[in-house]
Amino acid sequence: MSSVEQVSKGSLLIAEPFLGDPNFNRSVVLLCDHNRLGSFGFVLNQTTDLMLGDVLEETIYQDVPLYLGGPVEKNTLHFIHRRPDLIEGGGEILDGIYWGGDFESVKTLLNINRLNQEDLRFFIGYSGWSGGQLQDELQQKSWYVTQGRSDFVFQTPTDGFWREVLKEMGGKYRSIAHYPTDPSLN
Repeated sequence: MSSVEQVSKGSLLIAEPFLGDPNFNRSVVLLCDHNRLGSFGFVLNQTTDLMLGDVLEETIYQDVPLYLGGPVEKNTLHFIHRRPDLIEGGGEILDGIYWGGDFESVKTLLNINRLNQEDLRFFIGYSGWSGGQLQDELQQKSWYVTQGRSDFVFQTPTDGFWREVLKEMGGKYRSIAHYPTDPSLN
C-alpha cells in the first residue's frame, strides 16, 4: 500500500491518531463510493458484540461477527465480500472487493459452509459524508489515505487493523502507528 493524494472508491481512510471523534477513533474506513454529491463507506475495524444470527429471523449456523460500519443508519445491514463467483449482484469496489449482492443466497451459502467469515464482512450502519464534507476533513488532516487491497481487508486482524495499515504505508506513517492512544501516558 502506498499513500495516495486522490480519494476514490476503494480508498482506505485512516483516522488521524488524535481525531477526537469517538465514532472514528483509530478507525479505518473503506470507501465504497465517492463523488461530488458525497461519499460513503464502512469502518473495517469496529467490532460489535453481535453475530449475524442475532439480527436475522432465520437461523445462521456459523458465528459471523457484525461490525459497526459507522454512525449513520445503524438499523441497516450491509456486507462486503470477495466471492463474486458465489454471490451474484454485488458491485465491485476495487479488485477483489464487492459490496452487496443476493442476500438470500449468502445466508444459504453460509449455512451449507460454502462461505465463511473470511470471505465477507457484515456491517450495521455506514459512514457517510455529504458533498464536499470529506474534502474538508482531508484538508484539516483528519484522515490519511491509501488504496485498499482485498487480502489486507479480509485477512488483517481487526484489533490491529489501524496500526497495520499505517505500517504498510511506511515512512512517517510507520512511526504514527506506534503513537499511544492517550499521549499523556507517554
